[in-house]
Amino acid sequence: MAAVILRFLPARGLVALLLAAGLASHAWAGPEQDTAPDAVLLAEARAHEHGEGVPRDPSRAAELYCDAARLGNAEAMYSLGWMYANGRGVARDDSYAATFFEMAMLKGHDAALRARSLGSEYVGAVPDCLKAPGYGEAFVARDDWDTRKYLASLPEQKKKLVELITTLAPRFSIEPRLALAIATTESNFDSKAVSPKNAMGVMQLIPETASRFNVTNTFDPVQNIKGGLAYLRWLLAYYRGNVPLAVAGYNAGEGAVDRYKGVPPYKETQNYVRRILAFFPRTEHPFDARVVGASPALQALRGGS
Repeated sequence: MAAVILRFLPARGLVALLLAAGLASHAWAGPEQDTAPDAVLLAEARAHEHGEGVPRDPSRAAELYCDAARLGNAEAMYSLGWMYANGRGVARDDSYAATFFEMAMLKGHDAALRARSLGSEYVGAVPDCLKAPGYGEAFVARDDWDTRKYLASLPEQKKKLVELITTLAPRFSIEPRLALAIATTESNFDSKAVSPKNAMGVMQLIPETASRFNVTNTFDPVQNIKGGLAYLRWLLAYYRGNVPLAVAGYNAGEGAVDRYKGVPPYKETQNYVRRILAFFPRTEHPFDARVVGASPALQALRGGS
């Protein structure tokens, strides 16, 4: 029903709705804002669109442009408008192109005004990528932890990754504080980190986990963070929101947690769980049961309790 309503909203009504939903809350990123999450996504999208330092991948570029557009980046809206207008990386759709040009124009992007005048009439059509991702209702973080205070305590080189994680975590229905606890414990926000067990990047993904969650470049911070968040979302669903079991699974693998029917008796894993819970002092977390069925080991534990 929401998609139908969006399709018939007037131009300014659509942008107002996106602003209210927090999807267009940032100003158009200029050079002085190039460490903001939307600008990081924009830069990566451009690289994939033009094959600059990475293999050319228009589909990946379109996905990243839409991520940045959801954060309110007018340049990403404008670029994605042209991709839809030309059928590059996405199926051609003039109505979607008009939507992105309209959004960019109303955020003050000068070139979008001319592009809008050359394109088709705006009708309020909204592509799926602009809609809230995930399996259910849009996730709203319940934790009252002060992210800004935490950011202020960090050196400048880590702030960009922290902001990226806190931006992306709710899109995977994960509390930012839990996602940051994982990233801090895993790599201390080092995108080039490699462990003795060949776990790589910010979220320390082993090759099998990276492949499982469609991460093609483990040292790409955006891909790595998304892959880690996707795995954490899966674990939270598998263990029905039980945080100690989910984070133990992140460290030792869900196979080990299932085998021991609880946190494995590995010193590393037990210390890992303690560190996470010290940073995120909650043992339960919202989850979506549609992501995956419950762990048989969890069912056995509940049956014996």
